[in-house]
Parts: sequence; structure tokens; C-alpha cells
Amino acid sequence: MSDEQGRPWWRDAVIYQVYPRSFADGNGDGTGDLLGVRQHLTYLRDLGVDAIWYTPWYASPLADGGYDVADYRAIDPAFGDLAEAETLIAEARALGIRTIVDVVPNHVSDQHAWFREALEAGPGAPERDRFWFRDGRGDDGDEMPTRWVSSFQGGTWTRTDDPDGTPGQWYLHLFTPEQPDLNWNHPDVRREHTDVLRFWFDRGAAGIRIDSAALPVKDPTFPEVPETWGAGEHPHLDRDELHDVYREWRAVADSYDDPRVLVGEIWLPDPARFALYLRPDEMHTAFNFDFMTRPWDAKELRESIRTTLEAHAPVGAPATWVLSNHDITRPVTRYGREDSSFDFAAKRFGTPSDLDVGRRRARAAALLTGALPGSLYVYQGDELGLPEVEVPREAIQDPMHFRSEGVDPGRDGCRVPIPWTRHGRSAGFSPDDAAADPWLPLPPGWGGLSVEAQESDPGSMLSLYRTMLATRRAEPALHGDDMTWVTLPGADDDVLAFARSTAEHDEGAATDVTLVCAVNLGTRPVDLPPGADVVLASAPLVEGALPADTAVWYRP
Repeated sequence: MSDEQGRPWWRDAVIYQVYPRSFADGNGDGTGDLLGVRQHLTYLRDLGVDAIWYTPWYASPLADGGYDVADYRAIDPAFGDLAEAETLIAEARALGIRTIVDVVPNHVSDQHAWFREALEAGPGAPERDRFWFRDGRGDDGDEMPTRWVSSFQGGTWTRTDDPDGTPGQWYLHLFTPEQPDLNWNHPDVRREHTDVLRFWFDRGAAGIRIDSAALPVKDPTFPEVPETWGAGEHPHLDRDELHDVYREWRAVADSYDDPRVLVGEIWLPDPARFALYLRPDEMHTAFNFDFMTRPWDAKELRESIRTTLEAHAPVGAPATWVLSNHDITRPVTRYGREDSSFDFAAKRFGTPSDLDVGRRRARAAALLTGALPGSLYVYQGDELGLPEVEVPREAIQDPMHFRSEGVDPGRDGCRVPIPWTRHGRSAGFSPDDAAADPWLPLPPGWGGLSVEAQESDPGSMLSLYRTMLATRRAEPALHGDDMTWVTLPGADDDVLAFARSTAEHDEGAATDVTLVCAVNLGTRPVDLPPGADVVLASAPLVEGALPADTAVWYRP
């Protein structure tokens, strides 16, 4: 569980997110698979990652990219089988890479055995108690039980047909109708999930990432969502009862000789409520969405860093830093837009972006996040500087697009398959003799951003990431929790700068080791302090000055 200094590995880990459908296609059917990941494990080792987080690879109809799980103990045939998953976990661990699997406690697929049994059993049957079946409102029961709004837009209830074909009860789904919500008051639901944790921990998984971790528990009286609510009073978000669930899970994780790690996906605006999930008997870490959605603005990013660290300090948990994931517009595109923040509700087709500006800022952002205290997540392809792709409407598969009635382009633009080679029909994503095209179309020129095109270019995004991660691993000052804001002489508020320090001991003597990260988010060059020893820069300095949209690591 710990590194050679006794510090838990996950406190400083670099964790690489693999979206299996889009990483690498080993068998040529156009869909990424576990064989494809196995074929590129040495790439991830050389990149410098400590762990891989896989989005769901389980048996699924793929109504929502695998987050509609039909069977947690089976790998979807599109990706491989359970034996191959076990082999992949073992092969990665042999290379020094741990595995984190995704668990989705809020819902299952409508093809899950439990839900099929519930539909067949009919109203009042105990099989329905594992979900939220309710009679509708109105004289004929044809109105939804509540007016709750889905995370994917639209309503959150779907009406069923009774076994005799007549209109029946409604069931709750905070996401798509293909994802019925589970009832966490039911002992079967709680027992099943702890069993699933043990199933994967016993097969070598080092931890789990908990999807939509603040949503599973509901108020069983089903009130409408009020305009304002007190802490823990929202009917389906951040309910206090959730903490009992995660204490149970932490006990399972801690029961192993090599304790496993719990990582939460928690979207909450209140830092104090967020931190409650990170108490010592609950989760180890949680995603920092606030930082990821902020614009490229010094004041905004400084505030996010400050509030993040302040929220984590009382519970002793490490922060996490991430620039994007399988749901979020890629940094190269986002940072090149006039509005460089991210908001699901604001996504639209045809939003312009200056990719040269975005790429320069994404390089600087990589050094910024890499220098902050805590763990770092890298979404596949960000190390290549891939931009967001505007997928042709006829090829879009994401349900967010369809539930918005075609207004939202959806999330497929950040899920386009990874380019591995300069040439070939799929830029190396599939074998050259593949029988099928990639599941999402690759844009023209995609091979120019491939691993093959970048790995021998010292100025490429891939080279920057490799150097940054190697330096992060080797630099003692970046291994602790210390961070101090600093001010560069003559710099204004558009420059973010902070120092990371530690004490190195040699024959009983302690020497302070310090590394400074400075990021210029302004428009004019900024001089570095006299004597600054530059370790790494996201772009060349100009006569010793830090240009706009550039980051640097230096020793003072």
C-alpha cells in the first residue's frame, strides 16, 4: 500500500484513465478492448503512471457507455472476458501499475437480472423493492410521481406496463430510462455491492472509483426538489445516510493485507459537505471537479486551489487534480475558447476555439496540475494534446445528445479513438487488417497527433508529459503535502506561483529542497527571479522571461 518511504502510494499517484472502447482495438472489430490495453501497457509504464482507472468494462447494453451495468461479475464480450481482465490486472501490476475499477452504485441496467425480475413480478412484489417503483399521480396514474429533472435532461420516471399489458407503475431513473435507480434502503442492494467490491479486490484490483457517489440514497417520501435546501436535505443528492454506506465499503477495503483505495466522483458545490466523504473511515480521495471546470484565469484557478486544499486539510485527505475526463471537453479545445470554463448546460455545436492558444495553455496546465500536492489524473489522449472532435450528427451515440433533442453535441467528442500511428485507416487504433471501422469516426489528420508522430519529437505534448511525470516522480519536493504561495518580483495577479519543499537527510544533516511552479496567465512576459534554475518549462523562455500562457518549474 505504501512506497519505499512508507507514504501511501495513492497520496501522490499519477492515475491514467482508460475509456476501454476508445483506447486500443486488439481484435479488429472497431471497439477498444482489454487485449488492446495489454498491447500498450509498456507505453503507460514509459509514460510514468502509477495506476490505471478503467471506466466500466462490465457486461452492458451500452446505453450509456457502459455505465448501465448488467452484470458486475462479467466482462462485456466487446472487451474480452473475465480471464483476460485478471491477466491484464496481473500484467499491469508486474510493470508497477495498479488497477482501479469503476463501480456504479446509483443504478444498474434495465437488462440486469434484478430489474427483469421486478418487471415480470408486477406491482407489490418484493422483487420491486430493490428499485423505486411508484404509482403515478392523477386520476389515471399517468403523471410522473415527481418532477425531478434528470442529470441527462428531461424527466426521471418511466411508466411500465403490467404483465397484462395495461399501464402500470413508474420507476425512477436519475439518468436514462435504461438505468433504473437502486433502493439503498434494501439489504440486498447493500450486500450485493460489498460482495462486488470483494469480487474485484480478490482479483487484484487496488481500488474502486465510485460513480455519482453523492446520488444513491433517496428520500423515500419523494418530495419535490425545493428552491433552497439545508445540508443533507436534498431529496436525492448528498443525503446524510450515504456516509453509512461508504463506512461499510471502507471496512471492506481495509480488511485486506494490502488495503484497497476508494475514490469518489462527488459533484458538490459546498467544500465542507464534500470533505465529509473524505473522513478517515470513508473514502481515501475524491475527484476535484471545481478545478477542472474553472476558466483559464489566474484569480479563478488560485481560488479553486486554495479552497480545495482548505477543504481537504481538516480530514487529512490528499487533493486530486484533473484537467478532463470522458465527460468533459478536452483542455486543448476548452482553453482555446472565449469562455474557457466548462458547463454541461452550455455545450453547443460549432463553438469556435483557437487550438494554438488552447494547446499552449494545456501545456502550461499540465505543469500546473503536476506540481500541486496530491494525486494527478490524466485522461487518455490528453498527453497527446488531442482536441475535442465535433462528431458528425449521424455518428453520435451519446444519450445526452438525444435527450437534449439534438441541441447538446454530447460527450462523444472526447471519446474518439486514440491515434497510435501516423498512417492507416484507423491511425493504429485497430490492426491494419481490421474488418470494421472504429466505433466513432476519426477526423482527418488524426494520425498527425499519434504516439508515433510525437514520441521522437522533444517539443511534443507527449514528450512534455513524459518529462513532467518523470521529474515529478524523481523530485523529492513534490512528494509531500507542503505548498506555499510565492510572489515573483514585479509580477502581477495574473501569475500563479507556489513553492513545494521538503527536507533531505544525509548522514544526519537536513537540507531543504524547494521547487517553484510559476504560471503566467497574463498577456506580457514576466521575469523569473535572479538565479532561478529552470528544471522544466511548457514553452521556451524569451530572454529569460516567462511568456504568456506558459508554466515553469525552477529551483530558487
